[in-house]
Amino acid sequence: MAVQPIIDLASIDLKKTAISKERILELNAQRDEFEQLDTISYIDLENLIIIGQKEQKKDEFWTRGHIPGRPIMPGVMMIEMAAQLGSIMFHEKYQTNGTKFFGFGGVNNVKFRGAVLPGQTLVMVAKAIAFKSRIAIFYTQGYIDGTLVFEAEVTGLIL
Repeated sequence: MAVQPIIDLASIDLKKTAISKERILELNAQRDEFEQLDTISYIDLENLIIIGQKEQKKDEFWTRGHIPGRPIMPGVMMIEMAAQLGSIMFHEKYQTNGTKFFGFGGVNNVKFRGAVLPGQTLVMVAKAIAFKSRIAIFYTQGYIDGTLVFEAEVTGLIL
């Protein structure tokens, strides 16, 4: 069965910056190798949809050891990126200004449908399917050049 996209990426200007890297760092606590969002290209607080991106650089920490000679982004890093994207949605919707820690609480129904390679930009889309003041569940999809490579339900919660 074909997966329905959360949003038509062709209708979104992915070069636009809706939330800057600086603001992402104000809201999310992850640093250094675990910063998995370069920018937020789109956010719709009414429909609870958000799109973030990260260029997978050729010197990412995982490239040396995760399949030497053919490095591919570890699936766990895709899940981390999806969780961080949900965290940004939470902070923006509830206007926490990053004062609370909204962390990873679980993952379900994960499917990896393609590889993410150094030099590619992973576009992650999330839509909240449950959203409360202490917990939220997001259906997420990851794309490379418009092709679905990842999907999962990610739960986040106040920790």
